[in-house]
Amino acid sequence: MDLFEKFNIETKNEHLYDIAFTHSSYATKNNLDYNYERLEYLGDSVLSLIVSEYLYKKYPQYEEGELTKIRSNFVCQNALIYYSQKLKLGDYLKISVEESNLTKNEVISITADIFESFLGAIFLDKGLDFAKKFISEWIIKYIDQKRVFFEDYKSQLKEYADMEGLVIEYKILKEYGVPHDKTFIMACMVNGKEMGVGRGKNKKEAEQSSSKGAIRKMRIGRK
Repeated sequence: MDLFEKFNIETKNEHLYDIAFTHSSYATKNNLDYNYERLEYLGDSVLSLIVSEYLYKKYPQYEEGELTKIRSNFVCQNALIYYSQKLKLGDYLKISVEESNLTKNEVISITADIFESFLGAIFLDKGLDFAKKFISEWIIKYIDQKRVFFEDYKSQLKEYADMEGLVIEYKILKEYGVPHDKTFIMACMVNGKEMGVGRGKNKKEAEQSSSKGAIRKMRIGRK
Protein backbone atom coordinates (compact mmCIF):
# COMPACT_ATOMS: atom_id res chain seq x y z
CA MET A 1 0.00 0.00 0.00
CA ASP A 2 1.24 3.49 -0.81
CA LEU A 3 2.88 5.13 2.21
CA PHE A 4 1.08 8.45 1.81
CA GLU A 5 -2.32 6.85 1.30
CA LYS A 6 -1.82 4.56 4.29
CA PHE A 7 -1.09 7.43 6.69
CA ASN A 8 -3.22 10.12 5.02
CA ILE A 9 -0.22 12.29 4.21
CA GLU A 10 -0.54 14.94 1.51
CA THR A 11 3.01 15.92 0.71
CA LYS A 12 4.90 18.07 -1.75
CA ASN A 13 8.23 16.61 -0.63
CA GLU A 14 8.24 12.86 -1.32
CA HIS A 15 12.04 12.82 -1.33
CA LEU A 16 12.00 13.60 2.40
CA TYR A 17 10.35 10.24 2.98
CA ASP A 18 12.81 8.51 0.66
CA ILE A 19 15.52 9.79 2.99
CA ALA A 20 13.59 8.60 6.06
CA PHE A 21 13.73 4.98 4.90
CA THR A 22 17.25 4.89 3.44
CA HIS A 23 19.81 3.02 5.54
CA SER A 24 23.47 4.03 5.25
CA SER A 25 24.33 0.64 3.71
CA TYR A 26 21.89 1.26 0.84
CA ALA A 27 23.18 4.79 0.44
CA THR A 28 26.76 3.54 0.19
CA LYS A 29 25.93 0.81 -2.30
CA ASN A 30 23.98 3.21 -4.52
CA ASN A 31 26.28 6.25 -4.15
CA LEU A 32 23.63 8.34 -2.43
CA ASP A 33 24.61 11.37 -0.37
CA TYR A 34 21.88 10.89 2.24
CA ASN A 35 20.52 8.40 4.79
CA TYR A 36 17.94 8.47 7.56
CA GLU A 37 20.25 9.24 10.50
CA ARG A 38 19.63 13.00 10.70
CA LEU A 39 15.87 12.50 10.50
CA GLU A 40 16.14 9.79 13.17
CA TYR A 41 17.83 12.31 15.46
CA LEU A 42 15.03 14.80 14.86
CA GLY A 43 12.24 12.26 15.23
CA ASP A 44 13.63 11.11 18.57
CA SER A 45 13.19 14.64 19.96
CA VAL A 46 9.74 15.06 18.42
CA LEU A 47 8.51 11.78 19.91
CA SER A 48 9.89 12.68 23.32
CA LEU A 49 8.21 16.10 23.20
CA ILE A 50 4.79 14.79 22.17
CA VAL A 51 4.79 11.92 24.67
CA SER A 52 6.06 14.24 27.42
CA GLU A 53 3.26 16.74 26.79
CA TYR A 54 0.64 14.00 26.78
CA LEU A 55 1.90 12.52 30.07
CA TYR A 56 2.18 15.99 31.64
CA LYS A 57 -1.50 16.60 30.96
CA LYS A 58 -2.67 13.05 31.71
CA TYR A 59 -0.96 12.80 35.10
CA PRO A 60 -1.07 16.23 36.81
CA GLN A 61 -0.40 14.57 40.17
CA TYR A 62 2.98 13.12 39.12
CA GLU A 63 6.35 14.78 39.70
CA GLU A 64 9.22 14.92 37.20
CA GLY A 65 10.81 11.62 38.22
CA GLU A 66 7.65 9.59 37.84
CA LEU A 67 6.79 11.21 34.50
CA THR A 68 10.30 10.49 33.22
CA LYS A 69 10.02 6.86 34.29
CA ILE A 70 6.69 6.43 32.49
CA ARG A 71 7.94 8.19 29.36
CA SER A 72 11.00 5.94 29.13
CA ASN A 73 8.71 2.94 28.70
CA PHE A 74 7.07 4.44 25.59
CA VAL A 75 10.19 5.81 23.86
CA CYS A 76 12.56 2.88 24.49
CA GLN A 77 13.88 0.73 21.67
CA ASN A 78 11.47 -2.14 22.39
CA ALA A 79 8.54 0.26 22.08
CA LEU A 80 9.87 1.77 18.86
CA ILE A 81 10.37 -1.66 17.31
CA TYR A 82 6.80 -2.59 18.30
CA TYR A 83 5.35 0.61 16.81
CA SER A 84 7.33 0.19 13.62
CA GLN A 85 6.32 -3.43 13.15
CA LYS A 86 2.67 -2.66 13.83
CA LEU A 87 2.79 0.08 11.20
CA LYS A 88 4.74 -2.22 8.85
CA LEU A 89 7.34 0.48 8.22
CA GLY A 90 9.86 -2.20 7.36
CA ASP A 91 8.02 -2.61 4.04
CA TYR A 92 9.47 0.76 2.99
CA LEU A 93 13.02 0.29 4.30
CA LYS A 94 15.87 0.49 1.80
CA ILE A 95 18.83 -1.48 3.11
CA SER A 96 21.73 -3.50 1.75
CA VAL A 97 22.39 -6.35 4.16
CA GLU A 98 25.31 -7.55 2.02
CA GLU A 99 26.99 -4.15 2.13
CA SER A 100 26.61 -3.66 5.88
CA ASN A 101 27.09 -7.25 7.16
CA LEU A 102 24.21 -6.68 9.54
CA THR A 103 22.90 -9.48 11.73
CA LYS A 104 19.21 -10.36 11.92
CA ASN A 105 18.91 -8.68 15.33
CA GLU A 106 20.53 -5.51 14.01
CA VAL A 107 18.10 -5.38 11.10
CA ILE A 108 15.24 -5.67 13.60
CA SER A 109 16.67 -2.81 15.67
CA ILE A 110 16.80 -0.67 12.53
CA THR A 111 13.00 -0.77 12.46
CA ALA A 112 13.16 1.35 15.62
CA ASP A 113 15.34 3.87 13.80
CA ILE A 114 12.96 4.26 10.89
CA PHE A 115 10.00 4.92 13.15
CA GLU A 116 11.88 7.95 14.45
CA SER A 117 13.14 9.02 11.03
CA PHE A 118 9.62 8.70 9.61
CA LEU A 119 8.30 10.87 12.44
CA GLY A 120 11.09 13.35 11.76
CA ALA A 121 10.05 13.53 8.13
CA ILE A 122 6.40 14.02 9.10
CA PHE A 123 7.39 16.88 11.42
CA LEU A 124 9.46 18.67 8.76
CA ASP A 125 6.87 18.10 6.06
CA LYS A 126 3.59 18.63 7.90
CA GLY A 127 4.48 20.39 11.16
CA LEU A 128 4.04 19.66 14.84
CA ASP A 129 0.23 19.53 14.85
CA PHE A 130 0.17 16.79 12.20
CA ALA A 131 2.93 14.91 14.05
CA LYS A 132 0.80 15.06 17.20
CA LYS A 133 -2.18 13.79 15.26
CA PHE A 134 -0.10 10.89 13.92
CA ILE A 135 1.15 9.95 17.40
CA SER A 136 -2.35 10.34 18.83
CA GLU A 137 -3.81 7.99 16.23
CA TRP A 138 -1.14 5.30 16.30
CA ILE A 139 0.75 5.46 19.61
CA ILE A 140 -1.21 7.13 22.43
CA LYS A 141 -3.48 4.10 22.76
CA TYR A 142 -0.56 2.11 24.15
CA ILE A 143 -0.02 4.73 26.84
CA ASP A 144 -3.71 4.61 27.77
CA GLN A 145 -3.51 0.80 27.86
CA LYS A 146 -0.44 1.08 30.11
CA ARG A 147 1.39 -1.32 27.82
CA VAL A 148 4.74 -2.39 29.27
CA PHE A 149 7.63 -2.33 26.81
CA PHE A 150 10.49 -1.97 29.25
CA GLU A 151 10.82 -3.27 32.80
CA ASP A 152 13.55 -1.39 34.68
CA TYR A 153 14.82 -4.21 36.89
CA LYS A 154 18.05 -2.35 37.66
CA SER A 155 16.20 0.60 39.21
CA GLN A 156 13.88 -1.73 41.13
CA LEU A 157 16.88 -3.53 42.59
CA LYS A 158 18.60 -0.26 43.45
CA GLU A 159 15.54 1.03 45.30
CA TYR A 160 15.40 -2.16 47.34
CA ALA A 161 19.15 -2.08 48.01
CA ASP A 162 19.00 1.54 49.17
CA MET A 163 16.25 0.68 51.66
CA GLU A 164 18.08 -2.37 52.96
CA GLY A 165 21.58 -0.90 52.95
CA LEU A 166 22.91 -3.33 50.35
CA VAL A 167 25.73 -2.70 47.87
CA ILE A 168 25.00 -3.51 44.23
CA GLU A 169 27.81 -3.97 41.69
CA TYR A 170 27.96 -5.37 38.16
CA LYS A 171 30.81 -7.45 36.82
CA ILE A 172 31.44 -8.53 33.23
CA LEU A 173 32.00 -12.27 33.20
CA LYS A 174 32.51 -12.62 29.48
CA GLU A 175 32.11 -10.80 26.19
CA TYR A 176 32.35 -12.27 22.74
CA GLY A 177 31.50 -11.61 19.12
CA VAL A 178 32.64 -9.16 16.47
CA PRO A 179 32.58 -5.41 17.32
CA HIS A 180 29.23 -4.76 15.64
CA ASP A 181 27.56 -7.84 17.13
CA LYS A 182 28.85 -8.45 20.65
CA THR A 183 27.26 -10.36 23.51
CA PHE A 184 27.97 -9.51 27.14
CA ILE A 185 27.57 -11.86 30.10
CA MET A 186 27.13 -9.84 33.29
CA ALA A 187 26.90 -10.78 36.96
CA CYS A 188 24.88 -8.79 39.48
CA MET A 189 26.75 -8.76 42.79
CA VAL A 190 24.91 -8.03 46.04
CA ASN A 191 27.26 -7.35 48.94
CA GLY A 192 29.97 -9.10 46.96
CA LYS A 193 27.89 -12.24 46.29
CA GLU A 194 26.74 -13.21 42.82
CA MET A 195 22.94 -13.10 42.83
CA GLY A 196 22.07 -12.94 39.15
CA VAL A 197 23.64 -13.54 35.75
CA GLY A 198 22.32 -12.18 32.47
CA ARG A 199 23.30 -11.56 28.89
CA GLY A 200 22.67 -8.81 26.39
CA LYS A 201 23.89 -7.23 23.19
CA ASN A 202 25.24 -4.31 25.22
CA LYS A 203 26.28 -3.74 28.83
CA LYS A 204 23.06 -1.98 29.83
CA GLU A 205 20.92 -4.83 28.51
CA ALA A 206 23.10 -7.40 30.31
CA GLU A 207 22.83 -5.41 33.55
CA GLN A 208 19.04 -5.37 33.26
CA SER A 209 18.99 -9.12 32.64
CA SER A 210 21.27 -9.88 35.60
CA SER A 211 19.23 -7.55 37.83
CA LYS A 212 16.11 -9.48 36.88
CA GLY A 213 17.81 -12.69 37.93
CA ALA A 214 18.87 -11.16 41.26
CA ILE A 215 15.34 -9.90 41.96
CA ARG A 216 13.93 -13.39 41.36
CA LYS A 217 16.60 -15.11 43.46
CA MET A 218 16.13 -12.67 46.33
CA ARG A 219 12.35 -12.92 45.94
CA ILE A 220 11.99 -9.16 45.99
CA GLY A 221 8.37 -8.12 45.72
CA ARG A 222 7.12 -11.61 46.62
CA LYS A 223 5.53 -12.64 49.84
